[in-house]
Amino acid sequence: MPLDEVLAGDSIELIKSLPEESVHLILSDIPYGIGAADWDVLHTNTNSAYLGASPAQAKAGAVFKKRGKPINGWSEADRAIPREYYEWCLTWAPEWLRVLKPGGSAFVFAGRRLAHRCISAMEDSGFSYKDMLAWMRSRAPHRAQRLSAVYERRGDADAAKIWDGWRVGNLRPTFEPILWFTKPYKIGTTLADNALIHGVGAYNQDALLTYISGPENVLDLGFMPKEGGLHPTQKPVRLMQALVELTTQEGQIVLDPFCGSGTTLVAAKNLNRSFIGFEAESAYVDIARKRLRDAG
Repeated sequence: MPLDEVLAGDSIELIKSLPEESVHLILSDIPYGIGAADWDVLHTNTNSAYLGASPAQAKAGAVFKKRGKPINGWSEADRAIPREYYEWCLTWAPEWLRVLKPGGSAFVFAGRRLAHRCISAMEDSGFSYKDMLAWMRSRAPHRAQRLSAVYERRGDADAAKIWDGWRVGNLRPTFEPILWFTKPYKIGTTLADNALIHGVGAYNQDALLTYISGPENVLDLGFMPKEGGLHPTQKPVRLMQALVELTTQEGQIVLDPFCGSGTTLVAAKNLNRSFIGFEAESAYVDIARKRLRDAG
């Protein structure tokens, strides 16, 4: 099994090479399926909000060409996106279960829109859903459009006055969910037995308290100066370190099947854990490898 490496390729295929029950923790910021970039388009429809073009969107008019589609979509294909995301999660979740040690944790960063589909896929693959943590984002853009401004552009002053203060869109996304799953331990044993046999299953509260003030499921851990900018969905190293220390011991193995710029791997290396990373985009493979070299 390749340890302390970033492997380039499709994680859904690469993970099949790992032995059964060989990994102590899976920690990954998976694609959210919301069309943030090419790699985040995980469905078959061709809506131009997802880098294609659909007849329904063309009919809606040019105003939508460069804007995300409404949550209700324009077509049945749009509304199938959540189901297709669930089906995509099912392509890798059973392998995650296979390689994880009994009692081991899997932390998944998932978008608010489709997190429930990831939860369902993980549960249907055999995982237990333990908790949802919240990572507080210090840089959360708020792009909700003023409804009154729409009416003002239409020259409808009466409607603009009536709808003053109303917005179209979402509230400021100040947190991202972190889904916490565990692999069930063997029938006939206790969690205490499992910790002795496999080295996982409990969580290290004292270690967590070196990062936050209380044993809570809200993590307010932001970026250090000059840390960001390597990946559009990059997370802080301290955040990943907190999760690694919460659930593993030194010398254990941390897997990130969608490792991006390598933050999870850097966190594992900083804490004397072994690591394995998979990444499909060659540019990010290079960035992750450089960060690991620089981490010493």
